[in-house]
Formats: sequence, C-alpha cells, structure tokens
Amino acid sequence: MHVKEGFPEEDDLVLCTVNNIHFHSVFAKLDEYNKTGLIHISEISPGRIRNIRDYVVEGKKIVCKVLRIDRKKGHIDLSLRRVNENQRKKKVNEIKQEQKAESIIAQVAKANKLDYGKFYNELKEKIFSKYEDFRSCFSNAVKDPALLESLGIEKKAASQLMDIIKVRFKEEDVVIGGKLKLVSYEPNGLDIIKASLKNAEETGAKINYSGGGMYNIHVTSKNYKDAEKILDKALKKALAFTKKSNALGEFTRK
Repeated sequence: MHVKEGFPEEDDLVLCTVNNIHFHSVFAKLDEYNKTGLIHISEISPGRIRNIRDYVVEGKKIVCKVLRIDRKKGHIDLSLRRVNENQRKKKVNEIKQEQKAESIIAQVAKANKLDYGKFYNELKEKIFSKYEDFRSCFSNAVKDPALLESLGIEKKAASQLMDIIKVRFKEEDVVIGGKLKLVSYEPNGLDIIKASLKNAEETGAKINYSGGGMYNIHVTSKNYKDAEKILDKALKKALAFTKKSNALGEFTRK
C-alpha cells in the first residue's frame, strides 16, 4: 500500500496496527504514513477500563481518529472510541479499494513483463498530480473511460488498466442505518407515529417495525456522503413530532 508523505490532518480517520500496549496507553503504527501514534486509555473506549487488553491486542488492525499533532516533536494523539461503526467500515472499505487498485497495477505490469516498481511510480506521478490515491482515480475512470489517457498514461497501458477496472471497480451500494425508538403518550399516538414514519420514508429511507416501539431504519445509496444526507433528513422527519407532543424519540447508530 502506498505510504503517504508528511502527517495526516486532525480529525482524519487512519488505519493503524497496534504495536505496544502499556498500562495507560497504546502505541499504534499509522499504516498509511509509516508513523507511530499514541492512544491514551481514556480514548480507547467510553467508561472505565479495567484491562486495556480486553479492547486491543498487539498486531490488531484498528481505525482511529487523529486528535492532535505536534509536527516538531513528531507526536500524534489518536482516539479509538471516537470512531463509530459506519466510519470504521467506510475507512476499511477505502483501504481495500486502494489495495484492489494496486493489485490491478501489478496485474498489468506482470502481463507486460514490466518492472512493477517502475510502472507503479510512473502511474503514481501522473495520477497523484490530480488524485489523492489510485482508488479515487479508478472509480472516476469507470464513468469516464478516457480519463487515464487524459492524465498522460500511455494508450496501451491505459486500455489494459481500463479492461480490468471496468470489471473490478463496479459501483457498489453502501448501506447505513440503525435503531429508531418512537413512543407517543397522546391518545392518537399510533397515528402520529405512522404519519411521521411515512414522511421519513418519502426521503428514500426504509423503515420497518421490530417490536417494543423500536424500528429499523436504513438508507442505501451509491456513496456514504449521499447516504448520510438522506438518513439525516429521514431522522429529522421521523423525530419532528416529538417536539410538538408528549413523546419520546431516540436514534442509535449501527
């Protein structure tokens, strides 16, 4: 996997490998930057932690949020507890997509008996002039087959890359959601809840009853950004009635 230069930015999500575990802290390698960060015990998990090894073990891959960076000292403070499950899945998927892109490059290099390192660096120089990584470029190339050549990649190589990209970089739907608890203490509470859920479903969200005043809600979209917008809009519509009547509404992310 390509190692990025410099430091990540604060609030970035980074893939890490746990290196050393101490009584009150954990040291983890930032795989994308080849640097080491520190996770204080208070940033491992909410609540009191009796044994830090119940949450992390050496060699485990984890997704962390960058809290603070001291570039002069080379210190990076990380948080594990501030990354929710959807953020973790998204980051892991991005890493897998980048690894997939690099495997495509290796496949084309092998088919043409090219030196992988040299071919990789040639593509990197052209692609990274416009994109942050290979996966972003290849994903856009699915929609614009002439993209690689427009970046200056030789026609034969661009064609061979595209033949594989079209197969392996097909757009995949992302699904996000969680549990929605709705309770109304009004005489016509059930009708109020039904009307609110109907309004929420008009956004494209799917909602079904799971019992005990709990509802499953999920959104399917082509990308996380659009999915988050739809889910946010649906939740606002579903919970709107709780502000106007004697009711309770809670959402728990999954």
